[in-house]
Amino acid sequence: MTRAGLDQTSQLLAGKHALVTGGSRGIGAAVTRALLTHGARVTVLARNSSGPEDGPDFVKADVSDSGAVSQAFADARERAGAIDILVNSAGQASSAAFLKMDLELWRSMMAVNLDGTLHCIRAALPGMLDTGWGRIVNIASTAGLTGYSYVSAYCAAKHGVIGLTRALALEVAARGVTVNAVCPGYTDTGMLNQAVANIVARTGRTPEQARAELLGRNPQRRLVQPDEVANAVAWLCLPGSEAITGQAIAVAGGEVM
Repeated sequence: MTRAGLDQTSQLLAGKHALVTGGSRGIGAAVTRALLTHGARVTVLARNSSGPEDGPDFVKADVSDSGAVSQAFADARERAGAIDILVNSAGQASSAAFLKMDLELWRSMMAVNLDGTLHCIRAALPGMLDTGWGRIVNIASTAGLTGYSYVSAYCAAKHGVIGLTRALALEVAARGVTVNAVCPGYTDTGMLNQAVANIVARTGRTPEQARAELLGRNPQRRLVQPDEVANAVAWLCLPGSEAITGQAIAVAGGEVM
């Protein structure tokens, strides 16, 4: 689907209720828009949002808190019905040289990126199995497919997300539920601005030099756009993608093959 396609509506997901974590900004916001264009009812789960917290399309929770996640998913089901599609987009990235990385940083990366994915799947999967249909898409990263220096905790967490994706896909393959991961490369979001700031602080380079370094890792010499990631997510939820499960799909301009 092209960018122009996001300006049209299809109704291919009409009657489906999607919950998108981290759906108020960056890749999550792009995913929310893409699913809406296909007619899905979308609930955004976010830790912070400018949207109405008492509205039908927003629930608030920190994904690292299993109790808060359970309550948020219950609220979403009460407002909009069973959850058919789950997109785990909430995430954080922090950097440090390995020997300077403290245990708090390690645990925070696991808590949000890996444990958060686990908590949300556990809250959504029973309903999908009951209805015999479901789509789970985990936003991982090329950091889950390869290694990057100075982000060992983040890489480990995202590798964990991909391992979880593959294992769960096998467990539910015959029950109408698919489980996939989408792995963006450097994407033009607020998280990328944080990566640029980290490079500047660590190396003394200018922001322009730091940004050029990240661009250079993409063979297309550009940043991935959030809508490009959202297009991949939407495709995995649309009719015709039923045979795609257990996959980790890189959206990275050829950086990882």
